[in-house]
Amino acid sequence: MSARELVILGCSSQQPTRKRNHGAYLLRWNEEGLLFDPGEGTQRQFIFANVAPPCVTRIFVSHFHGDHCMGLGSMLMRLNLDKVTHPIHCYYPASGQVYFDRLRYGSMYHENIQVVLHPITKEGLVEDDGKFRIEAYKLEHGVDNFAFRIKEPDTFKFDQQKLRDLKVHGKMVSLIEKEGEVVVDGSVVTLEQVSSLRKGDVFAIVIDTLPCPGALAAAKGAKILLCESTYLEEHRHLAEQYHHMTAMQAAEIAKKAGVEELILTHFSARYQELEPFEREAKTIFPNTFAADDLKVFPFPKN
Repeated sequence: MSARELVILGCSSQQPTRKRNHGAYLLRWNEEGLLFDPGEGTQRQFIFANVAPPCVTRIFVSHFHGDHCMGLGSMLMRLNLDKVTHPIHCYYPASGQVYFDRLRYGSMYHENIQVVLHPITKEGLVEDDGKFRIEAYKLEHGVDNFAFRIKEPDTFKFDQQKLRDLKVHGKMVSLIEKEGEVVVDGSVVTLEQVSSLRKGDVFAIVIDTLPCPGALAAAKGAKILLCESTYLEEHRHLAEQYHHMTAMQAAEIAKKAGVEELILTHFSARYQELEPFEREAKTIFPNTFAADDLKVFPFPKN
């Protein structure tokens, strides 16, 4: 079974610190690698995380402020250097196409990889390729900026005893999975009779925004919500001034959205310690954790 985990490659905001790199987040999920908002130094953080960059199959850029995209060009060139044969799907605000192109072709190299572009013009469904359903929702940050909500397909799990009891075996198993029913000894047996539905997991990422409807829509029912908490509550005036959130506001979104786990990130460089973020958010949403560089959070299957 492939790894299912969220790797924090960096958790700082606009300014990196001695301990925290610019933000970047790798979600390893169903044999794919989903890379979010690769800031400056992302390629090097892969080395420290002991993860091979070729695992990346999709790259998401919420918006084109530098701390969310300056690592994009180097990551594409690294994947090119590694001669990956799988396509690299890139999702980003369409209004930032000029910045995407500048980052992609910021230096001289011969591009061999297949880059598939998904410029986003409006919120809602971006793509559903059977592997993931990808949705984007508008955030409030003063520039075009999107939260991402990603869901895997629902699946059916067969009950072996029920299969035996209803005499469903051999090729009939694959047939009932494909068609939804099969005829056994003159009687129709449905998929629901011999299996149970496993709802696909949801991952949501909300970065750089004031609290807004888009953040809530993206987070609804997520197994993991990775959410910015640039400031502590004592500095809420700064959060409002720069269109960001506090740890407490992130916790309020997690609670309203009914998520399972909240991971805080995108911390201002003014803070040396991260424990206060966790402590503040836990007063509202207990299942909260603070991200930290190279920390790994399991993303187990339901």
